[in-house]
Amino acid sequence: MIDRSSYKKYVKIGILFCASFLLGHAVGMARDYFTQDEAVTASADGNWGLSFQEEGQPPVANASFEELAKYNAYYAEDTEDKVLYLTFDCGYENGNTPAILDALKKHNAPATFFVVGNFLSTSPDLVKRMVAEGHTVGNHTYHHPDMSKISTKEAFAKELSDIEELYQQTTGQQMTKYYRPPQGKYSSANLEMAKELGYKTFFWSLAYVDWYQDKQPTKEEAFKKLLGRIHPGAVVLLHNTSSTNAAILDELLTKWVEMGYTFKSLDELAAAQ
Repeated sequence: MIDRSSYKKYVKIGILFCASFLLGHAVGMARDYFTQDEAVTASADGNWGLSFQEEGQPPVANASFEELAKYNAYYAEDTEDKVLYLTFDCGYENGNTPAILDALKKHNAPATFFVVGNFLSTSPDLVKRMVAEGHTVGNHTYHHPDMSKISTKEAFAKELSDIEELYQQTTGQQMTKYYRPPQGKYSSANLEMAKELGYKTFFWSLAYVDWYQDKQPTKEEAFKKLLGRIHPGAVVLLHNTSSTNAAILDELLTKWVEMGYTFKSLDELAAAQ
């Protein structure tokens, strides 16, 4: 039994984590999403960014397929086939993940959930459900920091290994070594560290601003981005905290199927490159 003072302490820690997670996304990812229509310079360092230049076609990204391949890193599949890869970033649970899992199960669509320490600690049953229903659970680091500012391999490795250990304690299984940099912040040194640790790094080629809890996009706004910008080989990034995503995912998956798309797991993307 947790005493009252300890309970209050854990509640405060949870609130602080959620606040810092949202702030990190607001500051670190706003640039990437709000400048998607601007030109970007190819680079293996910085904030992940995309430039959508033609509807239905892959965007121009910060780095090319070939440049990322040196680090076992990916952001999409270089293909003309109408396949897509569903991924979700999970910072904390606010009641929307079950509906997301229900929609994925209905459509037999595999997904990868990139989780942080807080999500694993507070939602072990949801993580177990993800595994039981055939999804992959990937590494989004334990504390969700700006990993590009971590200069030592030891500190970098600890952010990943702490999640690995908690995942094994939770599920009894080894975590698949798939890594997504928090906030899309990265460096070539980081990518090399991840590779040396046996990880494959996954960015994305389609996302939209879906993480503000008090400013959720409407269904129409979501469909405009997610249907208009879908493209062959897309790696789609959605946030599990989004009530909009929970409400529309069943219909969204249906519409993508009607457009001729099929869903594949990141295992197949990594094997295809």
